[in-house]
Amino acid sequence: MDEPIFVIPLWADLIAVGLGGIQGALFASGFRGQRRLDLLGVAIIGIVVGMGGGLIRDLLLNVTPVTLQSNWYLLTATGAALFGMLLAGVFQRLNAVIVGLDALVIGLFGAFGTSKALALGLPLVPAVFVGVCAAVGGGILRDMIMGLPVAIMHVGSLYAVAAGAGCLVLAVAHTLGLDLVIAAAIGIAVTAIIRLLAVTFDISLPEQRALYRRKVAVETSTIPIVKS
Repeated sequence: MDEPIFVIPLWADLIAVGLGGIQGALFASGFRGQRRLDLLGVAIIGIVVGMGGGLIRDLLLNVTPVTLQSNWYLLTATGAALFGMLLAGVFQRLNAVIVGLDALVIGLFGAFGTSKALALGLPLVPAVFVGVCAAVGGGILRDMIMGLPVAIMHVGSLYAVAAGAGCLVLAVAHTLGLDLVIAAAIGIAVTAIIRLLAVTFDISLPEQRALYRRKVAVETSTIPIVKS
């Protein structure tokens, strides 16, 4: 008898897509200067962040992308992006909200990616890899579209590290016999907590600090000095 196909509940997937859409739109709305985006550009970035993780997950697993099998995914991502864009002025003054959304989004996509990979029979390490790619995939696509340095965005503040830790905890817990749903909830919590602590206490890898110093040096060297 064939094993049942693992299906992420639609409501859960749409929550992840919606939160990703809001977070992506808020991120894009905050840019000024050369990278300033118009309303359509902000909406597109929100949609990419909302749907990117799920698309990458399913492509890696060689299954039909569920985000393209229902009208609700695109509608949810678009509506969430527009919502985030319209309220960007309010949210930008609440930085903790943006950071919290970011932590929750990577936790959700990481947990869904790892859970689906495990349910489809992948070993622990590849399943964690799929989960991490799903967690950071939308953000990587966002950075590529906006011409941002992807390595800086995702090494900093333990972005991928937080996703990897949560996915690993999920996979190990499930391997030890814990129910997949409970393991996923624990994985989401671990990812979100590590990400929030990293941002709150400015924890990052040594490579990230060196990259950031070089980036600041390059930017400040282009600022003209006006002598009085």
